[in-house]
Amino acid sequence: MTVHSCPNPPALSLAVSSVAGNESLQLKAQALAEVLYPKGTSFGAQVTQRVSAENHPQFLLFYTAKGLELQTLNPKTGRYSTSLSTDFVHGNAGYRRLHGGGIHQPLARAAGLKSGIRPTIVDATAGLGVDGFILASLGCKVTMIERSPVLGALLDDGLQRAANHPETRDIVKQQLRLLLGNAREIITSLAERPATIYLDPMYPHRHTSALNKIEMRIIRALVGDDLDAADLLETALDIATNRVVVKRPKGAPELIAGRPSHIITMKNSRFDVYLTGLNK
Repeated sequence: MTVHSCPNPPALSLAVSSVAGNESLQLKAQALAEVLYPKGTSFGAQVTQRVSAENHPQFLLFYTAKGLELQTLNPKTGRYSTSLSTDFVHGNAGYRRLHGGGIHQPLARAAGLKSGIRPTIVDATAGLGVDGFILASLGCKVTMIERSPVLGALLDDGLQRAANHPETRDIVKQQLRLLLGNAREIITSLAERPATIYLDPMYPHRHTSALNKIEMRIIRALVGDDLDAADLLETALDIATNRVVVKRPKGAPELIAGRPSHIITMKNSRFDVYLTGLNK
């Protein structure tokens, strides 16, 4: 199996591949590898490699007929299994789109949606994009920002597939855009300031936290802890014209000193809402 190596965090071993015998998917894998691991860099000589018993990357970005998957190596068996993928049509995103409670659900209320009001929103820590997609499905113009190239690739693949499905086509094409890079830099250079900026940063390790679930452990391995989350919040407060929303685990301290304007509490988490419009 031929794979294409990519740049990654120092402790991370990552490659791009596809199912054998499908030229279209192989071309996709090559194109993604060249984006993540461009020729002409110090890594250029390693653009194509072959996985062997001596060379098993920890992660594979793997194209299948269903879409792009992040697969994780089991060091005991030497086999890969799917850890992360994006699906905005079915699964959690599809269920929430159809049955999530509309503008009355906590996410929508926190973001400032009301009858006849659909604020422009920047989801500055998009991750796998579910919350941003839900807000877009409710009629908001949403800009997703993701700084991890690996999560960005998964997110972009999921959005492309959703853009080709009749149930979600208009949401993606009319309400959403994806930007890859540093959120603090991007939000300060936007042509128009958004009404709402939404943040869902990584929370530090807790042995009893839901973040210890497999999916979140994988995401942490890919992107690390959001050590600059407080700085991002401070910048967001200067940019958002109406509010900044921070999702936090239940019982976690506020991200910065000073109480939020109000809090929307859920079973295992909460939304800290910082109104900015009154001070502009």
